[in-house]
Amino acid sequence: MTRLLFAALLALAPVSAPAQERVLSIGGAASEIVAALGAADRLVGRDTTTTYPPALTALPDVGYMRALSPEGLLSLNPDLIVLSAGAGPPETLQALETAGIAVVQVPEGHDGATVARKVTVIAQALGRPEAGAALAAKLEAEIAAATAAAQSAGPKPRVLFILSGAGGRLTGAGADTSADAMIALAGGENALAGVSGFKALGDEAIAAAAPDVLLVMARHGDAPSEGAAYLAHPALAATPAGRAGRLVEMEGMFLLGFGPRTAEAITALHGALYPDEG
Repeated sequence: MTRLLFAALLALAPVSAPAQERVLSIGGAASEIVAALGAADRLVGRDTTTTYPPALTALPDVGYMRALSPEGLLSLNPDLIVLSAGAGPPETLQALETAGIAVVQVPEGHDGATVARKVTVIAQALGRPEAGAALAAKLEAEIAAATAAAQSAGPKPRVLFILSGAGGRLTGAGADTSADAMIALAGGENALAGVSGFKALGDEAIAAAAPDVLLVMARHGDAPSEGAAYLAHPALAATPAGRAGRLVEMEGMFLLGFGPRTAEAITALHGALYPDEG
């Protein structure tokens, strides 16, 4: 039955369509790169992490990048799917391979060199290698300059990035995460550097982290800020950051996407960590 559904969906694709003219982008940074390369008009869909440029939100939404369904992807008749690292699940990726859809995997990483590689890979897939080379060089230089400028201040504040606080249960970012990398690039010190990955935080772990600044993701659109809820959390309120009311909210893909806006994100986070510099 599944094979018949794939065949029916594929039969809907225009026979005369030029190769890779219909592009589906999965991952906010990947979509931003497609747009920065001047190929936004070729996009036929996006995932929920794609929120910038704002015009892309008008495209059909195929769902969260880690919970994709093959039916949703194939229904858009893509010639090419640009797929960020971590997208899935694996059975969906296998279904795309079975259906014969061209898929380009975008590399993952948290530095300027990786951003440049992302641009190069996507530009090659779109048939725009020269534009890709120029954009990759530009972004890598901008990230290097922003990082260098952010390292001149001190002493470094201890920053606790909180991924989620749903139901009062906090999850923080340790080493080897995009948040850890961004904090370092912006001139801060990760208060959870002693642990790896994203971890649930108990009261003792929060007290031991002793952050000077709380960093959280801003909610999308007109949704109200959750900042007051974090500052009211008893364990967070007892930290240096809580006592000083130092909480920074930034849009998640802007802060952690490692795409075309990375240099801008480094500069913005640095400014929030060192408000007295200006």
